[in-house]
Amino acid sequence: MIAPESRSHIEEIKKRAGQLWRFLDVDRKRHEIDALDAQMALEGFWDNPNKARDLIAKANQLKKTVGAIVDFTKKTEETELMADLLDDEGVDQHSDEAKEFADSVVALRKELDDLEIASFLRGDHDSCNAFLTIHAGAGGTESCDWADMLLRMYTRWAERRGFEVEVQEVLPGDEAGITSATMLLKGENAFGFAKAERGVHRLVRISPFDSNKRRHTSFCAIDVVAELEDDADIEIDENEIHVETFRSSGKGGQHTQKNDTAVRITHLPTRLVAACQNERSQAKNKASAMKMLKARLYEKREDEKRSEQEKYYGEMGEIGWGNQIRSYVFQPYQMVKDLRTGVETGNIQSVMDGELDRFVHGWLRAGSPRHRSKDIKVDD
Repeated sequence: MIAPESRSHIEEIKKRAGQLWRFLDVDRKRHEIDALDAQMALEGFWDNPNKARDLIAKANQLKKTVGAIVDFTKKTEETELMADLLDDEGVDQHSDEAKEFADSVVALRKELDDLEIASFLRGDHDSCNAFLTIHAGAGGTESCDWADMLLRMYTRWAERRGFEVEVQEVLPGDEAGITSATMLLKGENAFGFAKAERGVHRLVRISPFDSNKRRHTSFCAIDVVAELEDDADIEIDENEIHVETFRSSGKGGQHTQKNDTAVRITHLPTRLVAACQNERSQAKNKASAMKMLKARLYEKREDEKRSEQEKYYGEMGEIGWGNQIRSYVFQPYQMVKDLRTGVETGNIQSVMDGELDRFVHGWLRAGSPRHRSKDIKVDD
């Protein structure tokens, strides 16, 4: 017979898959797909191309969501049938066949984890690309070095997820590290995942810049905004912006060193700033900076809406800068802990090498109506 834990895992998978089915409201979505297919089959459907494209995109998204959970449910049923067959045949639970089956159950659980996480990405812009900006806090060289470490960490995390990374701007520190950096993460649901990192990150370690080897605490702020579509409802008055050009301070060869191709745009009413220096032409850098500024203005507007709601609901706490969301302790012990969800690990090196999904997933689950936050200890 198969191992008892495999049978237990199958029952768990069935229960969770059923909950996910109801959470996604699959039956209603199927009726909606049928209605959209009927509209697309009507004569004259393409008379309004923009409306037609919107309906097709909506139908495709619904079919993708429904198809994924339907296919998974079929896999679960097939796995349960296979378990019954192996038991009927009296297969020894220590045999290669039983071990191979156990591995398939583990893979099925991992697939369900991914489906659940994907179901939480339902925000208006979760599917968009994301601008992620790192700002060194107070602390001089210490914080600049911490910002540089975070730039490496997020670059590796993005690459692990299969995102394309474009560094828009990097401002070096006076002695070491960086004072700020902005990267564009391109990929499916980049903003939906990256938004979990928005907030203040604290580092505690023995300073490599302190000859007395004292312990220092450093802070960096992470800002994440979605790259908006060109038709987004954000207008910028040319009279309300100040545009500066300067030479790139990062890598880029002789061209960027000899010409003022980098662009910084300041929105005067809000003092929001966006800059780009990675393109070889000033026009392209300006276009990228304007897109980034539009994204930040949109997120500021959304933050103001959320803050206004909190006056009445008061559950989420203050939103925006100044919130410490995660601590990275290198000495006197080793631990990374997310202060919002309680997710923690003692494997600091893996985190700094970009293994952040445990924290991102924990935050997404904690924010889902199907889950409640609990302290989670990650076994390493």
